[in-house]
Amino acid sequence: MAPDLNSVPLSPRQEQVESFNMDPPRPVPTPKQPNILYIMADQLAAPLLNCYNPNSQIKTPHLDALAAGAVVFDKGYCPSPLCSPSRMSMISGQLPTKIGSYDNACTIDSSVPTYAHYLRAAGYETTLAGKMHFVGDQLHGYESRLTSDIYPADFGWAVNWEEPDRRLEWYHNASSIEQAGPCVRSNQLDYDEEVMYRSKQFLYDHVRKGPNTRPFCMTVSLTHPHDPYTIEKKYWDMYENVDIELPEVTIPQDEQDAHSQRLLKVCDLWGKEFTPEQIKRARRAYYGAVSYVDDCIGKLLETLKDCRLDQDTIVVFSGDHGDMLGERGLWYKMSYFEASVRVPLLIHAPKLFAPHRVSANVSTLDILPTLVDLAGTKLWPNLPMDGNSLLPHLENRAGGSDTVYAEYCGEGTIAPLMMIRRGDWKYITCPADPDQLYNLSSDPLEKVNLALLPAKHPLHTTDVATVLAAFQAEAAAKWDMPTITSQVLHSQRQRRLVWTALRTGKFTSWDYNPEDDGRDKYIRSHIPLDDLELKARFPPVDAKGRDVFAGLSGTGAGGMGAVTVDQAGAHGQ
Repeated sequence: MAPDLNSVPLSPRQEQVESFNMDPPRPVPTPKQPNILYIMADQLAAPLLNCYNPNSQIKTPHLDALAAGAVVFDKGYCPSPLCSPSRMSMISGQLPTKIGSYDNACTIDSSVPTYAHYLRAAGYETTLAGKMHFVGDQLHGYESRLTSDIYPADFGWAVNWEEPDRRLEWYHNASSIEQAGPCVRSNQLDYDEEVMYRSKQFLYDHVRKGPNTRPFCMTVSLTHPHDPYTIEKKYWDMYENVDIELPEVTIPQDEQDAHSQRLLKVCDLWGKEFTPEQIKRARRAYYGAVSYVDDCIGKLLETLKDCRLDQDTIVVFSGDHGDMLGERGLWYKMSYFEASVRVPLLIHAPKLFAPHRVSANVSTLDILPTLVDLAGTKLWPNLPMDGNSLLPHLENRAGGSDTVYAEYCGEGTIAPLMMIRRGDWKYITCPADPDQLYNLSSDPLEKVNLALLPAKHPLHTTDVATVLAAFQAEAAAKWDMPTITSQVLHSQRQRRLVWTALRTGKFTSWDYNPEDDGRDKYIRSHIPLDDLELKARFPPVDAKGRDVFAGLSGTGAGGMGAVTVDQAGAHGQ
């Protein structure tokens, strides 16, 4: 049966044309759903930050101020100490092996729900600016992406466990350390500057959309302070008179655990020794890059405030993994030692949650169910979910989780490498290596592997033996190591074949190309006048230049309850 044409919704363009004859909209109440700004940094080690380490040398005034008004999680961990698996798990709330995200060249199925899907279904405008390391599908629920990614979206970085001694050309190497220092410009600066421009512009555009605008969830994902260890002179010079601290723990290479030895070889660090000056230069550049990230945070928060969005926006800050930065003689990530696996995590919503610190072990896996709660919606039943909502911790009440699981199946290992973190304990297991057990309360630098102590050692107590046995039983029940190993190898083989084929003949890129059509920007004849009036200026003013909505902060889109016609600059006059 043909539809009743009178009941068919107007097209967006028809709605715009008919709106010419409408009276200016009236102010509307603040939406019940808060805006959400989720800021991510790449390879940012929580133990080095001032908000976690009072002896930190890194200057982060904006992050420190944000943390002072936030709920800060002192023991936040990533679900995998590698970029893509960590991020895919974070957006989906599922562990890497559940979704097939084993390394930096894995796809996850487009049917896997993400926090972007959940919030978009709940009425949010979900957008991403910056890095997410998607392979294949480049949106995964985001309504829009404001930039391309910095890294390839294809199978070019696939791992091969069947040739464990082969170093692939894209692996980390010593050059980041040996060449550390200031620069005028870098690929990473090019990228993050674009991310910042697009992110701020999104906020400016959002606040000028007028009333009844959907709340936003914008993820701003910076690539700093990821190596290479170089940063522009402004940030390098911030540490000119600072005696950069050397790593606290140094372990000879031949005394390292099996996985650490493989990492040293994979990163082409085996047999190399760096001078104290080289180490200090690398760490100084990293410190400068963190201060650059801090400035970016400050600019985003300033833009929120300028747009009158700061009172209605929850700010989340975290990262994908850390950086060993010379601790134990290791660099970069890919291990379960604290500097590599522990990440910053804070949620700033002082209207909802009194600022406090949380000592329980939590994971970025928990971000999805937490955002769902903060948005006032619900997880769908009968769908897999490994994360736990942080709401009990945010509300400072009982019931919050204290267990973290992590999985690593990338380069540098030859079998699945898993971690359980609970209470004071950290347990690491891999079929190819001896177990590791650390008590981080008595041994925060993870110097003593309790799992390898002889029975007569004074630290090998009955409690230690009991804890170790319990972890071993839990890991055996949770992870079917032979099956996971088979699945990883199968995935690697498939992707090697497909990548060989895709590079033969005409190459078709999977990399995202963001929309940026100059024909639909600024002042154009085909853009409805109401839209031009809205964008002409914020905040709008009356005929005498007075702020029309002074005192209405928080109404409509960032305090812009309505719009006044005839704004100067709307029609090019």
